[in-house]
Amino acid sequence: MNKRMIAIASGKGGTGKTTAAVNLAAVAPFDVTLLDCDVEEPNAHLFLKTEWEHRERHSVLIPRFDMEKCNACGECREKCRFNAIVIIKGEPRVFSELCHSCGVCSMICPEGAITEVPREIGTIETGSWKHVTFAHGILDVGEAQSPPLMQGVKGHASKDGVTIIDCPPGTACPAVESVRGADYVLLVTEPTPFGLNDLVLAVEMTRALDIPFGIMINKAGTGDGRVAEYCGRENIPILAEVPFDRGFAEICSRGDLVVEASPEYREVFSRLLERLLKEARA
Repeated sequence: MNKRMIAIASGKGGTGKTTAAVNLAAVAPFDVTLLDCDVEEPNAHLFLKTEWEHRERHSVLIPRFDMEKCNACGECREKCRFNAIVIIKGEPRVFSELCHSCGVCSMICPEGAITEVPREIGTIETGSWKHVTFAHGILDVGEAQSPPLMQGVKGHASKDGVTIIDCPPGTACPAVESVRGADYVLLVTEPTPFGLNDLVLAVEMTRALDIPFGIMINKAGTGDGRVAEYCGRENIPILAEVPFDRGFAEICSRGDLVVEASPEYREVFSRLLERLLKEARA
């Protein structure tokens, strides 16, 4: 199996993105890696009943000043794009929550007064379930930036096989970071006005990143036909439609996998995975 990275994303929460990700991983007839990059609220592990094997703290680098060398020239403050450094009464101060760990301040300091030191922002847990290797991140409470932790989670992607990424919802920086580098993106939506509005935003994001993508319509049969009409106008392939089904919802509410409880849905997700792998190779 050639290396492939498939991101499962959505323009809004509650569309069934995680449901799609875990069932695609579960139905794979080969070893697969699943990464839950929704580090503010990871929940894919609840469906997989993961056996945890390793836990590690994840850190980013922030500047530290040697006050014996620093002359408060303000060069670091001027060059910081994120306004993370200020000079107060002749002494530099760092707003660590604003720092993006770019390293510019330490590189341009004329006195060599800045070194970089680690600051912990969250935890990465890894484990397994049957043929699925799993990893997710848990962002520390109060942390403002999730992309650095997501990058750490993505470091556990398969080196030579298939990786499925469960992305955070929306189109802001966390969503962009989660789909960056993917070979293909599956956008999960629902056939409602709200679903269409946020799908349009997700499509614009994915096109801006120049990543091929297709659509899965969840809860098909509800709402109206405007999502399908939009996909037709924009030449966006609809790879799967999952009907609104009380039985489906009951299985998910128990934290179970529909592909294990229903032969019908096992076939649906098997075909979807085949199509995703085919599109990712195109």
